[in-house]
Amino acid sequence: MSRTRNIHTFIACDHEYEDSDIVLFGAPFDGTTSYRPGTRFASAAIRNESYGIETYSPYLEEDLLDRKIFDAGDLEFGFGNTERVLTAIEEMTQQILDDKKKPFMIGGEHLVTLGSMRAVAKRYPDLHIIHFDAHADLRDEYLGEKLSHASVMRRCWELVGDDKIYQFGIRSGEREEFLWAKEHVSTQKFNLDNLDLAVKALQGKPVYLTIDLDVLDPSVFPGTGTPEAGGVNFTQLTEALKEVFQLNIVAMDMNELSPVYDQSGASTALACKLLRELLLQF
Repeated sequence: MSRTRNIHTFIACDHEYEDSDIVLFGAPFDGTTSYRPGTRFASAAIRNESYGIETYSPYLEEDLLDRKIFDAGDLEFGFGNTERVLTAIEEMTQQILDDKKKPFMIGGEHLVTLGSMRAVAKRYPDLHIIHFDAHADLRDEYLGEKLSHASVMRRCWELVGDDKIYQFGIRSGEREEFLWAKEHVSTQKFNLDNLDLAVKALQGKPVYLTIDLDVLDPSVFPGTGTPEAGGVNFTQLTEALKEVFQLNIVAMDMNELSPVYDQSGASTALACKLLRELLLQF
């Protein structure tokens, strides 16, 4: 990982590595995407378009200019080897943690979460996960593949165990996923209700936050590879996240923007604004 400042960064995330509390990095991978590819372009698009928003958040009355964040740029991946991609993400996350900084990853498809989770789970044995998504992602395999964005939370469960994953907004999945979930994870279907109960249960615990942007309704966020009707809006999501940040969030990611499917640019603009809000609370 280069510790020198990049020219191409998310707005105001241009501090020196040594001085920064948060390290932002991109994982531009969509090699297991099951429907429409394109999330590999998300992190670059978010950086490009971030200069269309302000550093100041009127929601939080906080400013990115007052934070020390280093944007490390995108990881470079070889083609055709998913496990090697996950190893590169794990090593990057491990280095950030070793340097006593907080890792924030921009995907990419949702499988990239597994690479980061491998490092974070080693550091925090009692790690819990809060997962915002339209899809359960709990299949044991997808078309014979264990490593898939459709099975990422099942692989994460193998790292943390029962009753450690709290899912919200879930409205799609195989019947077997929902049956399996009842025995192993906490799943809030369709909306973000009961988040307060999860926050209460997770006080004092280390928490990994993963946000699949298709938790948002396609009417406000069409730029994703697997749009799913019936989602939440931007305000509902940001209000819910304020509750989540009452917890000890030790690492996080935001994934599944596929900018090519929204030529208006509105989905990318939303992702930029959400990323600003997340960084200000992290």
